[in-house]
Amino acid sequence: MLAIQKRLTNAFYVLLSLPATAMGFALSVQISALSWILSTKYGLAIEDVGLVWAAGPIAGILGQVLIGVISDNVWFWGGRRRPFIVIGGVLASLMLLALPNIDVISSAMGIEGILGVAIAVALTLDLAINVSFNPTRSLIADVTPEGIARTKGYTWMQTISGSFGVMAYAIGAIWDNYVLIYTGAALVFLFSVVPTLFIEEPRTLRNEEDDTEAARASSFLDVLNSIRPLWGFLLYAVYAMTLRVTDLEVSNHYFEYFCAGLTLALVVEALTKSEEDRTPEEAGEIGFKKVLAAHSFTWIGVQTMFVYLFAYVQDKLPSLTDVEMGRVVSVSFLVLNAVGALLPVLLLEPLTERIGRVKTHALALGLMALGYAGFAFIHVTPFMIYVLMAVIGIGWAATVSLPFAIMSQKVDQAKMGLYMGLFNLSVVLPQLVASLGVGEAVGQAEDKGLIFAICAATLAVSAAAWLLVRD
Repeated sequence: MLAIQKRLTNAFYVLLSLPATAMGFALSVQISALSWILSTKYGLAIEDVGLVWAAGPIAGILGQVLIGVISDNVWFWGGRRRPFIVIGGVLASLMLLALPNIDVISSAMGIEGILGVAIAVALTLDLAINVSFNPTRSLIADVTPEGIARTKGYTWMQTISGSFGVMAYAIGAIWDNYVLIYTGAALVFLFSVVPTLFIEEPRTLRNEEDDTEAARASSFLDVLNSIRPLWGFLLYAVYAMTLRVTDLEVSNHYFEYFCAGLTLALVVEALTKSEEDRTPEEAGEIGFKKVLAAHSFTWIGVQTMFVYLFAYVQDKLPSLTDVEMGRVVSVSFLVLNAVGALLPVLLLEPLTERIGRVKTHALALGLMALGYAGFAFIHVTPFMIYVLMAVIGIGWAATVSLPFAIMSQKVDQAKMGLYMGLFNLSVVLPQLVASLGVGEAVGQAEDKGLIFAICAATLAVSAAAWLLVRD
């Protein structure tokens, strides 16, 4: 074991953050360049590009849970997380290299059309990113003790990862997406392979005195019960995806109303259940469900912003050209990610030591809701958009760092991979709701301010819900 790992120095936290940074950088490259290269160089229709992107949340639903369970229960190449980080990182870097060379690959394979190869490369990249994210985050929980040290691990993760994410957007803006793709391939390979050679994982995740009942494998019903607050989201996602794939038209919204009512009931049930007078395992399970309930509403608002900001700018600033609109959106996300990268270590970590992680996170989400409300009710200019995105960045900085630290201390450490995958469902299922359900409402609204009214409402609900989670 390296001396920096024994002492948990800042240098070790930087090293520990690099595998997650690799996957975050690959995701930034995907966001910046995937749709662009598929549509411009290879001529894929917009519906084909959309189909490729739809695989992301689905890969997250299946891949992160499955890889999490497997990585909890295997040991090879000197680790339980290391093999999956290395395999996913190498695969992601290879797929990034393949993106600008799909036509060459297609010719070498003797395939006339490139559509099938393009989709295969893009989907493999998406799967590699999704299955590797879980082990990179679980690794931090594996090698840091509970408390301030673990919070520091996740805040450093977001600062390092967020800084490289900002660099990715800057590379694309200053040079071009080809430079970004090749830079990304090199960084993803180096950051996913090299650090894992120097990080020593614990062979055993549980204390020897832990009872065998708590250490038993989770059945499918156990897993389903663990995500009880998300059942409404899950039902709606299956329903909406079925309608989208089969092109079925439904004349009423009864099922949507049912899913909304079920979600509200199950979320309230989870948040109001007491953890007092419970065994540690029962209290941890209740706490985990509260985290899922609170975090899910955050991601309805966040995903709505990611997907529909461009439509908002088009509606509110019609005098801008398409190029100018694109620049406003790009700078907006650059500001968001810059604030998200700087604040976890500089502000959030010190604040958690004073008032606790949950209160810090709820406060950041409350400020995020106010920023969203500004979009909905204030007359905006490009400069005002950047100011509001900086405010929203406070909540974004907390969202991608603190919930991991809070959640990781409520669950069985021997099943960290499983619970990290289940925790990811509170991200991807609301993402599908925002992409499919909110999109229909936004498309029909004359005033696109509805986009940020929805964002503000869901973030306000999330901030209030987090206050019911015990630190």
